[in-house]
Amino acid sequence: MGVFRFFSAGAISLFAILLLIGLLVILIPLLIFGIIGIAFTRLGFSWITALVVVFLMLFGSFINLPVYTIHRDMVRAREPGSNGNAGSSPWRSSPVWDTTISVNLGGGIIPVCIAVYLVYRAIAVSGIFLVPAVSICIIVVAAIVRFSTQPVNSIGIHVPTIIPALSSLVIGILLSGGHGLVAAVIALAGGTLGTLLGGNLLNINRLPDLDISDFVIGGSGTFGAIFLCCLLPALVA
Repeated sequence: MGVFRFFSAGAISLFAILLLIGLLVILIPLLIFGIIGIAFTRLGFSWITALVVVFLMLFGSFINLPVYTIHRDMVRAREPGSNGNAGSSPWRSSPVWDTTISVNLGGGIIPVCIAVYLVYRAIAVSGIFLVPAVSICIIVVAAIVRFSTQPVNSIGIHVPTIIPALSSLVIGILLSGGHGLVAAVIALAGGTLGTLLGGNLLNINRLPDLDISDFVIGGSGTFGAIFLCCLLPALVA
């Protein structure tokens, strides 16, 4: 075989493999944070502030603040036993009588604060009153999210991850007449608030039909969509 030439080399040491894996574990998150940090700096944040905001959102996603508890006044019948008598067998599953409504710090409170701050800053910088455009974006995104969200029994509400961000981005560009800071702020604020409204708040009336003990606004079923609503608009600013 004159075309191919084979040669042997020593096997990569275990230390080198561990070192390579360690570098990947460290560098990949730093690269991601760098891209996200650059995106947020385009919205007017300093580099340090942008990283602090990202870290607060990520770590805040583990913190839920209870605000209300829904109590159910209902009686659930037992499964019939082998002899056909009701109540002779144990519960098939533990009944859920109460649902605690909480607000997630990283997916609810912080994104709302970011949206309000950026709208205020954009109005001050551009001189354009953005409240009507942001309101339209909120309403449209909320409607899209509300009808694309499906309640899952015993799990809760799951918001599609990419649909809110893409919808708000298109609406922001259309309402602003192009890309830039104004379009990014409209998309970020409208997407964030619209997702929380359509994905969580407008679904609270469905909770009595779902066997869930906790309903988190901006929580695990919504956090990914909210995070993308903050990231994608920033990339086109």
